[in-house]
Amino acid sequence: MSSRLIGVGVGPGDPELVTVKGVNALRSADVVVVPVMDTGERGRAEATVSHYVPAEKIVRVVFALNERTDRARREAAWDAAGERVAGLLRAHGSVAFATIGDPNVYSTFTYLAQTIAELVPGVAVETVPGITAMQDLAARSGAVLTEGTEPLTLVPVTAGSAVLKEALAGPGTVVAYKFGRQAAEVAEALTETGRLADAVWGSALGLPEESVRPAAELDGSPLPYLSTLIAPPRRDGGRGGKL
Repeated sequence: MSSRLIGVGVGPGDPELVTVKGVNALRSADVVVVPVMDTGERGRAEATVSHYVPAEKIVRVVFALNERTDRARREAAWDAAGERVAGLLRAHGSVAFATIGDPNVYSTFTYLAQTIAELVPGVAVETVPGITAMQDLAARSGAVLTEGTEPLTLVPVTAGSAVLKEALAGPGTVVAYKFGRQAAEVAEALTETGRLADAVWGSALGLPEESVRPAAELDGSPLPYLSTLIAPPRRDGGRGGKL
């Protein structure tokens, strides 16, 4: 019987936002892999998983998640992580990989699955969807992500502020991920496109250090890397105006 690699989305940080299916997948797997940085600090995925499975079942695997300049070092860490998970799959029938948010949205799991498919022929790869940061921020702030025929654009600000500006100049709601280190550029883009007034941002959602604030309060100071922004369009049509 082939081995199984299951990417499980565990949400943005609040353990109560892990789905029942996600909890079942974590508990039924032989081992649960959680990604950690090479500094060894405990990440959100590990903290969330610890609410549902015993510590002896959790395997910490180092990924160069904080490496953005040294490509060779980053790739070496990826190769080592892939080999580690491949070894676990050869020794166990099923391995779950816990990822914050959703495993198919800007997730470490995507790259891991590609590597494992080459290292472990015949492996079955599955995913269990998770609550995303934009959904959690919308719920906590009261922001409406979409109405009627409005589009929804998701942009990682790590792609550059120009990509964000282009999205903000278009229709519908714009969600920006990972904008913390470029908070000043984001505030400027919101102002230039007339999107500042109704926009909100949040970080550490569901955790003790959670922060949810109007984007108008952005002063250019750096924010946590995993900060999320929601910039709704101007809605003047009244209730049902876009249905």
